[in-house]
Amino acid sequence: MSDFLGSPTPTRPRLRQLLDSAAPVLAPGAYDSLSARLVEAAGFDAAYMTGFGTSASLLGRPDVGLLTATEMTDNARRMAAAVDVPLIADADTGYGNPLNVIRTVRDYERAGVAAIQLEDQVAPKRCGHMEGKAVVPVTDMVAKLEAAVAARTDPDLLIIARTDAAAVNGLDAAIDRALHYADAGADLLFVEAPASIDEVRAVATRLKGHRLVFNWVEGGRTPPVPLDVLGELGFALVLFPIGALLAATRSIQDFLATIVRDGTPAAALSRLPSFDEFTGFIGLSEVNELGSRFADR
Repeated sequence: MSDFLGSPTPTRPRLRQLLDSAAPVLAPGAYDSLSARLVEAAGFDAAYMTGFGTSASLLGRPDVGLLTATEMTDNARRMAAAVDVPLIADADTGYGNPLNVIRTVRDYERAGVAAIQLEDQVAPKRCGHMEGKAVVPVTDMVAKLEAAVAARTDPDLLIIARTDAAAVNGLDAAIDRALHYADAGADLLFVEAPASIDEVRAVATRLKGHRLVFNWVEGGRTPPVPLDVLGELGFALVLFPIGALLAATRSIQDFLATIVRDGTPAAALSRLPSFDEFTGFIGLSEVNELGSRFADR
């Protein structure tokens, strides 16, 4: 894991190498630095900064375009600094026109992310598995992607182009958009919310030869697909965006219910990490050692 004095790990080349391997890269969703560290500690090779989870954790509100570019970038910066695995970061619509996208890409790049995801929804966007989405004209998104590619100063920063057109205009339109986005320079293509395994297969078949993203949204519109099937279909990156957030929410609800019921949390403590376990995980011993090393003499 990242430490206070360690040199920053070059995660961007590593993500490219991982995506070139035969097996899909698995990237669970994280929404803050602690959840990102938990993803890394579990042994995953990458983490995904979920916009859904970021909105829920920062605002306590749904993913409907309420967060600003600055808030998202700040969260990405903290998360990237907390881990040594590549961070793939949701950047929504790029927060405006191609000029805004240029600033967004530069800010995310400086934040230390390994990949940035841009989508073709009309602002204010919505979570990709919610109703009521709308998409911008293809030419508008192509211009944004061309600006994003031109804006990056590190060629290893990956640009993920997501289309939400399947739920709006049908799967054929979404696949056609994805091909245009590849021509615009996108490194990975992300067709959001296919509604059946047949649609998942169609995406993989018609976009064969491109690096593809599969969004394994826990409880979303897309059916659960086994990992071996996704590998056979050629998906390079599999996101599990909200499971950690849902798990944390249920655990906190259960813990608080114990206090409501009993008046104390005693009955729940056996299911929790101890105080020492938790402070050890977040690096208290390292902080204490550094404090002693650099203390006033």
